[in-house]
Amino acid sequence: MNNSNGFLILNKKQGCTSHDCVKNIRRLFNIKKVGHTGTLDPEVSGVLPIALGSATRFIQYLPQIKTYFGIIKLGIRTNTDDIHGEIINQKNWPDLSFEELDQHLNKFRGLIQQIPPRVSSVHINGERAYKKSFRNEEFYIPAREINIFDLTLQKWDQEEGLLQITIKCSSGTYIRSLARDLGLALGSEGCLYYLERTESSGFKKQESISIDDLKGKGKNKNKFIIPIIKTLNHLPGYTIKDDNDRIYWETGRKISCAEDFISRKNLKSESIIKVIYNNNLLGIGILIKGQICYVQPKLVLNAQ
Repeated sequence: MNNSNGFLILNKKQGCTSHDCVKNIRRLFNIKKVGHTGTLDPEVSGVLPIALGSATRFIQYLPQIKTYFGIIKLGIRTNTDDIHGEIINQKNWPDLSFEELDQHLNKFRGLIQQIPPRVSSVHINGERAYKKSFRNEEFYIPAREINIFDLTLQKWDQEEGLLQITIKCSSGTYIRSLARDLGLALGSEGCLYYLERTESSGFKKQESISIDDLKGKGKNKNKFIIPIIKTLNHLPGYTIKDDNDRIYWETGRKISCAEDFISRKNLKSESIIKVIYNNNLLGIGILIKGQICYVQPKLVLNAQ
């Protein structure tokens, strides 16, 4: 596997689209196969992991948890649910202490149902919602389940109606929707004032680099590409020791799995695992438990 296969952790600046970032990386590294792990709105900054080459096949196996720092503005509702949209309603917010506001945030902690913004990339009948919204079409967006693992109130400015939060959530969570729904829950309105993604897919802001900084690295830019195998530390790894098993794997056939591996890792049937040979990643498999336990190939690198 060459060094153009792996993950690059971008620190996206405001005003740049996720698609723009992909185009820039494609041009900078002279590689066609490039993708990102989750869209960031143009006005949102922060961590945007970029997959290069065969790493694009592994995006779905990365951790799906994301972390943000955000500022919510109460009293304003916009057509985009953020401060950059057209104001469609304004309403005073109630007098609240820090503790009282924190209690209201309990409604948004844990598993909840959330309706994405009308201006979003959600698919509605095969088309992005934002396209329908820009044409002023009437359409319905169903609520979907998300998980907010942690929602911490950092600061509350009663006079300005501004609250600062950190949030750790599942993939597919819209912080704009959270701002809108919090405003409504308080008998007011709300929109997102500022947002930065500080962690995504297991990568943190401290590991990220801007496109401008990458451009200044010249040939050294490849040093910032993280090998695929290092991004899968959250998955249990099964090491193949027999060359015949390697051949079986690379031809898409299942391989037997040692019982002690299963018991040692306390794995359940249909667990997702990474498969390794000579310290090299061979792909992703599904563990099948029975009288004979085996690993069924799901993603095979260097398939024959």
